[in-house]
Amino acid sequence: MMIPNKIIENDLKEILQGDVQWNVFQGANVLVTGATGFIAGYIVETLAYLNETTDSLPVKIYALARNEHKLTHRFSHLINNVNFTTVIQDVNTPWMSDAKIDFIIHAASDASPKKYLNAPVDTIKANTLGIINLLELAKKNNAKLLFLSSGAVYGDNETLEISESSYGVVDPLHPRSCYSESKRLGEAMCMAYWRQYGVAITIARISHTYGPTLNLDDGRVFTDLVADAIADRELVIRGDGLDSRPFCYITDMVRGLFFILINGIAGNAYNVGIDEELSIVDLAELIKKVSGKMYLKINVNNYSQLKREQIRSAGHFNLCKLKSLGWKDLISPEEGFRRMYNYYASQ
Repeated sequence: MMIPNKIIENDLKEILQGDVQWNVFQGANVLVTGATGFIAGYIVETLAYLNETTDSLPVKIYALARNEHKLTHRFSHLINNVNFTTVIQDVNTPWMSDAKIDFIIHAASDASPKKYLNAPVDTIKANTLGIINLLELAKKNNAKLLFLSSGAVYGDNETLEISESSYGVVDPLHPRSCYSESKRLGEAMCMAYWRQYGVAITIARISHTYGPTLNLDDGRVFTDLVADAIADRELVIRGDGLDSRPFCYITDMVRGLFFILINGIAGNAYNVGIDEELSIVDLAELIKKVSGKMYLKINVNNYSQLKREQIRSAGHFNLCKLKSLGWKDLISPEEGFRRMYNYYASQ
């Protein structure tokens, strides 16, 4: 197996060195939906690297995505691997294979506002029709299912440390509700299958996650700023830059997801992220620092209308529930953004 980038290879080594009970995947069949996505792609890479670095029975990986070209391009180094199978289909279509599936990780939903605002119907379907199909598959196979949800389910509230019960208001008429409301319904469907049929589901509520392989034009603030630094242009902040966010590096996120899948209690949701917040201005300064381009100017455009559209100005997850499973974050924002910047600078 040829890892396409040294930074990604080091990330995978770091994930596998964590206190995850990897032996549960010996000889197992794992289905990952939305496999060409950022987080799902790292999950697939982790399982493939696990096969390469252990002598136990290999994991059989089923990577599902709609776009065959994107899927084969993303995993060109795995296409001829006997333990890697591409599944080209829409997650809204019922699973037709006879393969016995032991674990399901549902990550088939765009998390970028730029994408889900342009395709709200597709977003809703992936989180509702898609999860129903996968829950039926889990029910049939007695499989464990992990649903990748979002902090968007907490809606608009004033809680600065958000626990798994810190629910606020979600306006169903707001353009962003295609994402938040469908994630809420997806969670409700998971709980219904757990209560009625005993399907072993767990839910991961994901915070802001960054790292290599993201598309730098996906519209998120940290990709915009890294793209600016890579292009050697001024770092543009749309807003006043005072909002703060907790940015979680991809290796800590993936380790957290595996902790939930393996050790999480069925019928429970877990926050995954980091509890250290950075203001957007401080993030821009940090990206200048890790890029070594301290001469770059930070351009703050104080657009009040953008401010009003923000769901939250600050807040981070309470991670006690996840930490009770044995997880802890390892990567500081400075180290994480240095890796992310260096990945794109090396391309």
